[in-house]
Amino acid sequence: MNLKLKLQISLTTLILGICLSAFSTNKGKGMKDVFHGKFYIGTAMNTGQITGKDTASIRIIKQQFNTITAENCMKSGQLQPVEGKFNFRLADQFVEFGMQNKMFIVGHCLVWHSQAPKWFFADEKGNDVSREVLISRMKNHIQTVVGRYKGKVKGWDVVNEAILDDGSWRRSKLYTIIGPDFVKLAFKFAHEADPDAELYYNDYSMALPGRREGVLKMVKELQKDGIRINGIGMQGHCSLDFPKIEEFEKSILAFASMGVKVMITEMDISALPSPKDSQGADVDSRVEYKNELNPYTNGLPEEVEKAHAKRYLEFFDLFLKHQDKISRVTLWGVQDGQSWKNNFPVPGRTDYPLLFDRNYQPKSFITSLLAGAEASIPKR
Repeated sequence: MNLKLKLQISLTTLILGICLSAFSTNKGKGMKDVFHGKFYIGTAMNTGQITGKDTASIRIIKQQFNTITAENCMKSGQLQPVEGKFNFRLADQFVEFGMQNKMFIVGHCLVWHSQAPKWFFADEKGNDVSREVLISRMKNHIQTVVGRYKGKVKGWDVVNEAILDDGSWRRSKLYTIIGPDFVKLAFKFAHEADPDAELYYNDYSMALPGRREGVLKMVKELQKDGIRINGIGMQGHCSLDFPKIEEFEKSILAFASMGVKVMITEMDISALPSPKDSQGADVDSRVEYKNELNPYTNGLPEEVEKAHAKRYLEFFDLFLKHQDKISRVTLWGVQDGQSWKNNFPVPGRTDYPLLFDRNYQPKSFITSLLAGAEASIPKR
């Protein structure tokens, strides 16, 4: 390594350290310290962070967060690309990182219609498997994965995104082959594999009245059948105008009334214009690129930056207001350049949805966010 490159790296490290020091509160606290006694504060980890290559992100994660979620490495397509052949290399590293740093580890996700291996739902001829075969495959996958990390992974997103905006069931292969019982079975299998782990249902657009009611109905049925469900994850994929804070609050209250924990998961707030009819987070949704949908390639205008800051502060004020009901708030990534929102639902955009910018520097509004947290009385 030449001297010039060494100096550049040293300078970058120094600047990052100064920025993080400024971001911390007066006594050198990070977000995890400021929110202590209120709720866990966390982030999702990607491959570069898990393997240790992204050292700047690793430093932020250790300083600021006390819970981590597997962004992609624990999805079924990555863990079991071929039937019966599991690849735990990256997932093992993720769990080990969490344990070494004494973090609350969340596995994401055991059962999801998307990012599953093609073989999971099909026979050798490409036809749908029988109900019995799919249940067997689901049970084997869940119990192998959960069993491997028993006592280490403290919470699991057992089922992901099974309900639609209108409250009806998503007609996924899981639903069409097994029926609605696939949710009950998934929770049952997970509980059998680790009776002490917390088990969650996770979904997006949970502020929509239809989806709210659909999830409430599903949870009531699980509870009626004696199935253990510990919490509901409200994905926080938001924009400057969606969802309405009032509706988000209604869902927090409604879910908490079921006697389960409420978690804000996958939190990010897009600063870009939302394409018509693309307010949700369906990963299969794609919108054609247009310049007017990518207006801020060189940074946010002052008025948009202020609106974005205000939006984040409004949501965190809401979380603090209901800290007695909320157990965790997880950001979906560390810095803007790594966010999936740069390619969803419009590929190739430049978005600014997270708390740290592309240079790993904290956004200016975080000082106000933390001040609000410090002024809030911890839940009893």
